[in-house]
Amino acid sequence: MLKQIEGSRAVAEAVALARPEVICAYPISPQTHIVEGLGELVKSGALSPCEFINVESEFAAMSVAIGSSAAGARTYTATASQGLLFMAEAVYNASGLGLPIVMTVANRAIGAPINIWNDHSDSMSQRDCGWIQLFAAHNQEAADLHIQAFKLAEELSMPVMVCMDGFILTHAVERVDIPAQTEVDAFLPPYEPRQVLDVNEPVSIGAMVGPEAFMEVRYLAHAKQLMALERIPQIAAEFAERFGRTTGGLVRGYRCQDADTIVVALGSVIGTLKDTVDELRDDGLRIGVLGIHSFRPFPLAAVRAALEHAKRVVVLEKSFSVGLGGVVSTDVRLALSGLGLQGYTVVAGLGGRAITKASLARMLREAVADQLQPLTFLDLDWRIVNRQLEREAATRRS
Repeated sequence: MLKQIEGSRAVAEAVALARPEVICAYPISPQTHIVEGLGELVKSGALSPCEFINVESEFAAMSVAIGSSAAGARTYTATASQGLLFMAEAVYNASGLGLPIVMTVANRAIGAPINIWNDHSDSMSQRDCGWIQLFAAHNQEAADLHIQAFKLAEELSMPVMVCMDGFILTHAVERVDIPAQTEVDAFLPPYEPRQVLDVNEPVSIGAMVGPEAFMEVRYLAHAKQLMALERIPQIAAEFAERFGRTTGGLVRGYRCQDADTIVVALGSVIGTLKDTVDELRDDGLRIGVLGIHSFRPFPLAAVRAALEHAKRVVVLEKSFSVGLGGVVSTDVRLALSGLGLQGYTVVAGLGGRAITKASLARMLREAVADQLQPLTFLDLDWRIVNRQLEREAATRRS
């Protein structure tokens, strides 16, 4: 059913269609509307049977999720920014235990200074925690990815983050096709846990593992991520066949076939990039866009196949590794090892700064002319930066 609906509410309705049995939630902007919507559905009886558990912190939210998932319940939670950092210990535990929890991360900057607006710093900080990370480019994809995420998580018995840009998507009202319950039931079977706590057949979960086995445990987590590289596109294809639209998958190209320059990005900025590329194409510049929808596992082969014919690659990042540069760029560079392509990293949109078509067009023209710096900060105010650096250089150090 087509609805004009807020992104957070669309996600809440999609999660409800997956029939979660436990939802544990702690509010933090900009994900709060999602769990509020789910709370309303549980309270009204529209989502039943389901236990909605209010917890005292994000750490408690993930801890409850671990307990309920280990007990055999289909489990969901959501967080953002510092909330994700607060639950980091439990986030690692969830993946280490192989629990198929689905969590929305409404991407938001990490302070200090405090900032509630969008970038990808939060989920990128957890890129090595063992969770699958799927990024939505728009609200239809955000809703659809949650339905796919439950199927993926439960087939592989591993947790999945669905990442959507805070405020840009969570609070945007647009048209979203919400499927019928019967359609989702046909796509997503009832949850049959691979491991479950049962008083009649007791087992130990989360026991101490010594040096003689820890490396093997970690490798098995890696092996399941490699399995996900196969299942993610297969599940996306099955979803497309059943629901009539293509969302998710590993990567998706736009006007890349004849492109000399390809921009790589994640999240909602892909839409702005497509509009910008269309206008630059009218001026004769052969530029394409490659959207990465699976950041973990990172699709090295798919990225290489999509980019190997280009002359130059620009990776647009909404996060960066302080002291080094690009986060996504490092993975893209690994995918392109040995090809000798000209590569650029462009950091943009940190803390919610607008990424405009004008700035993107100017940056891409410089890239096409090979006049772009290897590491560029889009629309950075150098006057402020240089003034502060000069002030610090002139200040006596203790």
